[in-house]
Amino acid sequence: MRAVVVRAHGGPESLELTELPVPEPGPGEIRIRVQAVGLNHLDVWVRKGVPGHVFPLPIVPGCDVAGVVDALGAGATGAAAGDEVVVGPLLTCGRCRACRSRNEPHCREAGILGESRDGGCAEYVVVPQANVFPRPRGLDATAAAAVPLTFLTAWHMLRARARVQPGERVMIHAAGSGVSTAAIQIATLLGARVLATAGSDAKCARAIELGAEQAVNYRSGDFVAEARRFAGRDGLDVVLDHVGAETFERSLRCLGRGGRYVTCGSTSGHELKTDFRLVFFKSLSILGSTLGSSHELATILDLVTQGRLKPVIDAVLPLERVAEAHARLEAREVFGKLVLTVGSA
Repeated sequence: MRAVVVRAHGGPESLELTELPVPEPGPGEIRIRVQAVGLNHLDVWVRKGVPGHVFPLPIVPGCDVAGVVDALGAGATGAAAGDEVVVGPLLTCGRCRACRSRNEPHCREAGILGESRDGGCAEYVVVPQANVFPRPRGLDATAAAAVPLTFLTAWHMLRARARVQPGERVMIHAAGSGVSTAAIQIATLLGARVLATAGSDAKCARAIELGAEQAVNYRSGDFVAEARRFAGRDGLDVVLDHVGAETFERSLRCLGRGGRYVTCGSTSGHELKTDFRLVFFKSLSILGSTLGSSHELATILDLVTQGRLKPVIDAVLPLERVAEAHARLEAREVFGKLVLTVGSA
């Protein structure tokens, strides 16, 4: 089968398009014939490497998979050959206390498809049966591949961690990212008022089309001043961020008393500094978040089926252009998701 392999960390040129044996499903596993795979900034980290983290190289990246069930391993249930499916990206043991209490992100064995085992940038991928979900009706493979990681991450951040309530004022950074395009829709669905930030006027306009009440270009404007105008003297209730060092300290200054800062990443740098008097004087909460549970993904897929949440796709490219896609992700030239087609969709 054709597959993209990372054998050593490096630039986009380190993504090797090669031939690998078709993987065989083990007990309780399902083999998917991949039609489309969505890219995320996670794929960039897998390719570049992360200081202090060891990836199991060589590895096939890609965690957002849509395709057709091809074969079932011994004892696998819940799907049949030919079923159109989407794959949940979070890998867990399924046995520990966290998993059995529907809090899978806290599983001590948790990993991500394409990060801790071979993923979907290939013609076939093998996954645990628990990770296979029916594809939402009316959604083709390219659209379905743009849903799992970003919507699951944003949903868990806003619902499970920040517990956003109707009428609350939420600022969402980097509106053009996959997570943030999902978060704008989810926050609006929850009844919140959304202020978005983005790096261009064009991205600000698209954020408003997605449901943001206002948007500010952080390259030409001051998002702190805009947040104060938006929220008034009481300040924001929630800031959703995955930028990190560039936005952390100023984001805390935008929050009102009892405000919540929720983050799933730090693309601009991992060392975050602030005057911590802000935190205890204003009773702020700083909340980390990673992915979400399977029941949350099931809810998201239902909402997508109903048309209440919609994947945002910037471009669809063939698998052979994976290096170009990575370069565009790193350059922040994308609004929404990049999706690679692998087989007929």
